[in-house]
Amino acid sequence: MSLVLPLSAQDISLFEQFNGRYDYTAIGNTLNQAENNIDQSFCSLLESSSANLTLDADNQIVKAYLYWAGSGFGDTEVTLNGIQISSEETYNVTYTDTASGQLNYFSCYADITNLILSEGNGTYTFSDMDISADLMSNPGYCSNRTNFGGWSIYVIYQNETLPLNQVNLYQGLEIINRNVQEKEIILDNIDVIDNVGAKIGFLAWEGDNNLNYGESLSINNNVISNPPLNLADNAFNGTNTFTNSTTFYNADLDVYDLENNINIGDTSVSIKLTTGGINENGGFSADLIILNNIITVLNSQLPDATIEVNDYTVNCGDNSIELFYTVNNFNSTDVLPANTPIAFYLDGLLVGQSQTTNSLNIGESETNSTIVTIPEDSNQSITIVAAVDDDGSMSGVVTETNEDNNINFIDIELLVIPDITTLPGLMGCNEGFETSTYNLYNALESIEYEEENISFYTSLEDLETASNPILVPSIYNNTTNPETIYARLESPPCYEVYQFQLSVENCPPYVPNGFSPNDDNYNDWFNIQGLYDVFTEHQLKIYNRYGDVIFEGNNDKPWFGKINRGLNNHGQTVPVGTYFYVLHLNDPNYRPMVGWVYVNY
Repeated sequence: MSLVLPLSAQDISLFEQFNGRYDYTAIGNTLNQAENNIDQSFCSLLESSSANLTLDADNQIVKAYLYWAGSGFGDTEVTLNGIQISSEETYNVTYTDTASGQLNYFSCYADITNLILSEGNGTYTFSDMDISADLMSNPGYCSNRTNFGGWSIYVIYQNETLPLNQVNLYQGLEIINRNVQEKEIILDNIDVIDNVGAKIGFLAWEGDNNLNYGESLSINNNVISNPPLNLADNAFNGTNTFTNSTTFYNADLDVYDLENNINIGDTSVSIKLTTGGINENGGFSADLIILNNIITVLNSQLPDATIEVNDYTVNCGDNSIELFYTVNNFNSTDVLPANTPIAFYLDGLLVGQSQTTNSLNIGESETNSTIVTIPEDSNQSITIVAAVDDDGSMSGVVTETNEDNNINFIDIELLVIPDITTLPGLMGCNEGFETSTYNLYNALESIEYEEENISFYTSLEDLETASNPILVPSIYNNTTNPETIYARLESPPCYEVYQFQLSVENCPPYVPNGFSPNDDNYNDWFNIQGLYDVFTEHQLKIYNRYGDVIFEGNNDKPWFGKINRGLNNHGQTVPVGTYFYVLHLNDPNYRPMVGWVYVNY
């Protein structure tokens, strides 16, 4: 036996909901030898007790839960059909007796679906619940006649012949007694479409048949009864509706008809328990009643939209995100209509909207994607909230079986534009009009890359959108001087950015040592390479062997071997021979160039 501390939150509340062609049944038994308020002939409990499960073959088991309860703080390890069961949660309540002080009572539950599926119909024997230490620790349990123990199994099943129902299972542990004589419990998550066949079931502990003073159970302020088993003034009297038994000592496993106690359109139900009144001797008496769970079965034809954000795509520096999501209509009893709205929020701000495309039948899903745009000043780490059945104002338009499961969220890490790394620039010789030819790959000597992963752009905007790349980077002519080139190196999930500058300089001209002005279209002029349209202010003078200037030229006037200075032979081609030149580049970085050139035909 292990001891557990009381839970701080154990009000009866929704534990699980089933929507579809579902219903339930329950079995169980007491561990009391007899009703414990008739006499005080026993204090200890039975070592075991049994109950039979009989389900029709067409009933498909969906879920099964074992509940056990008793006096004391709780035994969390028990046995069912020889198999050890451990409590998944333990609830505790207390009753303060004037003579005995504080008395504790507990309830445990465990999911035993696999065991029930394996064992099937037959006898179930519950054993090994030991509360003897607690009973001996305080004689008030037995002298006050609140020594009890018992167990129950709830089985939720599906059958295609059933109507479309909403089965709500609520659980916790709440107590009424002479100190607290009334308890009201509000059951939410109810949606009544048709109240025909509606029912409500209870599992309660420690009710005594002989203590019926001021005792009642009411639904929506209507006192309910189930005579002759459960009378209006003695609802908790050790009975089992499923077996029509009146010997379920100090426990109640009962089901009531709800058809006349709820209305179509109701979304909640009020449950009220009372105890305490004047006995036949003129004194005050009250039954101690501990409510463990409540289950409702209501006809419900409603969809239930849920959403899952499955994945996303982000691009570097882009505030648009593509979200991939799935809308489900799983836990439903009707079709989810097409065009059900979907909203996406960031910190409460609407950043995108979408809607379902198709009508979704019960159990169906639909996968789609949408683009949301987030504010540019958002943090790098964000959380997007997706809400189905949300028109963008956090309001729904579809009535659902469950209005509290429309939200899903996903954490997203944005890919910010990386910092730009500046590389050494490339210098090119002026090929005319301040242009040059470059191999852009030469700027990347300091980094490692694969050529297929690198691309070059003339603007940062083109780089970010990967548009208008330089088509032949190995032979590129600049368009301005200087010119900035941007390189994008793919580095998934993002990329790296580099920039470098192209500059043009006037390189020393190359002067040939001869030419042949014979009009054969080959080497017909004094072609000083790197001079024309580069040193645009240059002056060229040609001298004959006597030191006379025979030609003066500039950027617009190259020398074709003809004389344009002097009084004689003006316009004539010079004879074969050696001529001297003086080239003034008129560039502060260069001194005049002097040399000779041989003219031949």
